[in-house]
Amino acid sequence: MRDRPNDRLAILAYDHLKTFEFGIAVELFALDRPEVGRFYDVTVVAADPGPLRATGGFAVTADHGLDDARGVGTLVVPGWPMDDRPLDVAVHGLLHDTVASGGRVVGICSGAYALAAAGLLDGRRATTHWLFAEDLARRFPRVRVDPDVLYVDEDDVLTSAGSAAGIDAGLHLIRHDWGGQVAATIARRMVMPPHRDGGQAQYVSAPPPVAEDWLAGLQDWVVGNLDRPLSLADLADRVDVSPRTLTRRFERSLGTSPGRWVVQQRLARAQELLLADDASVEQVARAVGFGAAVTLRHHFRRHLRTTPTAYRARFGG
Repeated sequence: MRDRPNDRLAILAYDHLKTFEFGIAVELFALDRPEVGRFYDVTVVAADPGPLRATGGFAVTADHGLDDARGVGTLVVPGWPMDDRPLDVAVHGLLHDTVASGGRVVGICSGAYALAAAGLLDGRRATTHWLFAEDLARRFPRVRVDPDVLYVDEDDVLTSAGSAAGIDAGLHLIRHDWGGQVAATIARRMVMPPHRDGGQAQYVSAPPPVAEDWLAGLQDWVVGNLDRPLSLADLADRVDVSPRTLTRRFERSLGTSPGRWVVQQRLARAQELLLADDASVEQVARAVGFGAAVTLRHHFRRHLRTTPTAYRARFGG
């Protein structure tokens, strides 16, 4: 955790507001969090006179203007119109002033366009939704656009990939500011893993997952029984299908195998337990069904590129 972080955070609202990205920022940073204690002091500021049109056919009115975002520790830009209009002078100034005063700016999804237009991404790595990456690189050739990651942290400038990757970036930011246990608590409340592996390349042109009612019940049961061995046969018996049928349906619905999905759930739970108390690595390994510390270490190295001990030391707060 940073020493005495500037916990003032502003979310930028604007005309033609990207509703989902704005909602992500509110959910991550602006909700009351009595379970975590001290948290961000959040203000929503309007870049344009209201009411502001929002995606979905409704309007938003913010009670504060840009001046109320002066001196914040974090300024979040949840999406941004991708037209050719020049960046408003006042928004340009606020973005620069935030960084110059020691704060940072966060662009969620197309929010990278505002940061790029302000020149804050020149010579830096950045990302955005894979659909927009080529356009961002063309319009702002000084930006090193990486279309294959969920987010890019350049210290005082952070950009995220498409839509839901803003949650990954936000949890990363929370982990940096308040520690891993706080991030894990919020991730659990949002029904998200504290850390999601991989980049957005896995989503490019991918068919949408097929929702199946039986899968939700099986997933809930698995998460409640992670200390058990949970073989493929166990899971198939649970929903009264053959292992082959279960594998086929799992891959169709989630794009992964039952075995890999179970490992992901074990790892997510292990991350929570490592940050929750001082249980030994051996105890955590048994609690999540890996059986022994050596197996837990193997999966941490393979999937998270670290060790359980190093993860606890880094994110334990």
